[in-house]
Amino acid sequence: MDGELNDRLEALAQMGASQLNDEYLRLFGEPPRSRHKRQLLRKIAWRVQALAEGDLSARARQRARQLADDAQLRLTPPSTHALPDAFQPEPKHHAAQTDRRLPMPGALLTRTYKGRSIQVMVLDKGFEYEGQRYRSLSAVARAVTGSHWNGFHFFGVGRAKEASP
Repeated sequence: MDGELNDRLEALAQMGASQLNDEYLRLFGEPPRSRHKRQLLRKIAWRVQALAEGDLSARARQRARQLADDAQLRLTPPSTHALPDAFQPEPKHHAAQTDRRLPMPGALLTRTYKGRSIQVMVLDKGFEYEGQRYRSLSAVARAVTGSHWNGFHFFGVGRAKEASP
């Protein structure tokens, strides 16, 4: 870059947001869509440099138009019904099913909290406490304590057992 262009870009960096809006309007012939100062500065600096040193070649402009052709853009995702079974997405599993820290479904987790014995049954999908179903151990811990807890920490699940000497 030559010195004059460099000076111009430095002057742009010193401008306020309203001055950048005016400069954008002057250079592009339309008001800016964004009022974000850094974004305006980048766009204006690009335009100033393009005017000083030359813009994209005709070939580059043609390629950009090809890439931006709206007719080739898919606006909605493809329906999963149209996909063969091999390409169907895997069903999402709840963490309780796949977490190795948890015992098998049907097991009881027990904890004493404020003199009460808390028992939670591990289900295939979630947990049961006092006849209520919960999606996570943290939700059970919240129901018991009234505040947020890490469910694994609250019930002591997944801790390494200390080896006795």
